Amino acid sequence: MNKKDIANIRKQFKLDNHLMNLREIFNVYVQKESGEIYHHVSQPFQMLEQEAQELFLANFKKVLTGHLDAKLFELKFIRDVEDSTQMFLFEGLQADTSDDWKEYMLEIVTKMFAHTVYEFDTVVTFIRGEYRKPTRKRNMESEEGGNDEVYSNEFILCSLNKTDQPKKALTFDYIEKEFKSHNFFDPIINLDSPLSGFLFPAFNDNAADVNHILYCAGKANQPDFGFIEVVLNCEEIITAQEDKDCFDFILKEVIGDEVDSQVISNVYEEIDKLVQENKENEESEMPTLDTRDIERILTVSGVENVETAKVEHAFKKVVEDEKHEFKASSLVPKTIKINTKVADVSINPKDLKYVKYITYEGKRCLLLEVDEDVIVEGFRLESGTL
Repeated sequence: MNKKDIANIRKQFKLDNHLMNLREIFNVYVQKESGEIYHHVSQPFQMLEQEAQELFLANFKKVLTGHLDAKLFELKFIRDVEDSTQMFLFEGLQADTSDDWKEYMLEIVTKMFAHTVYEFDTVVTFIRGEYRKPTRKRNMESEEGGNDEVYSNEFILCSLNKTDQPKKALTFDYIEKEFKSHNFFDPIINLDSPLSGFLFPAFNDNAADVNHILYCAGKANQPDFGFIEVVLNCEEIITAQEDKDCFDFILKEVIGDEVDSQVISNVYEEIDKLVQENKENEESEMPTLDTRDIERILTVSGVENVETAKVEHAFKKVVEDEKHEFKASSLVPKTIKINTKVADVSINPKDLKYVKYITYEGKRCLLLEVDEDVIVEGFRLESGTL
């Protein structure tokens, strides 16, 4: 799934939307430490009070929010796994009765808590529904398109949430006109920050792909690898941060520990060109870099003595899979931070070429080229000449 596919589904989670039919919601309350199911209930989503619907819809959106390969990951199911989650989800999607649907989802919940212990009670929420997307925009003149022709796909979404213990509060009694301390005993389900979740199946080119699932990690670049392998039964993944770290190691192996700011700025600029070209062409796949691409980028960026053998050796030293390709979108940082005892500087990677590290009168200095006046506390700094 790409960003556009995910965004299209996410924005459909709203009240009274004919493009998103949420048929059934299944909540499972699991006790801490023991992992035992205390209670579960399934009911039509529309039977919930409107306020509860809104809370859950916001929660479902959060499961589908985040950067790909950082918080959201498209995973591939491992084949020939006994009691596979893929099978439970597929059968649950096809289930004719509510009892069958619940049975398959409870199998997944059992796998979730078989080897995982939480210090708080949790609630696992499943929904199954139908997602519709018009095949084309409506033509106002011919009055064709829009809802006349739609892509229609069944799906299951899961959200795992923690519960928080209520705190003591001071309340005001309007009738008695007095302040009172009040203890709340019901645990609060934290729907603002899902611990994890997933969407099945994945969608590519408006078609369902039952061999893949979209997984949501609780925190960016911190996926639960045990959950991915043991619960979802999916293949291993590499996060965007891990991809970036491996790429940086390869650069150090080829370039060395010291580099001119202009060179590293050129490297990021070349990679960013690939990313921007991809954004302009929505149908193209996300660009990736192999050893030849890395060699070309380093050469045009001004790195001296770039040899094919040297790049390949660095690649093999860092990456186990020789056929691995780096996703270009993971390699350019949003900002580069330069930390010193005097000051911390944040700068756009493409503007790194305007930063120079020099020695002046025996002192190490950071020279920042600017084309405008510098204002400090309302004062314009005087310009000097080295």
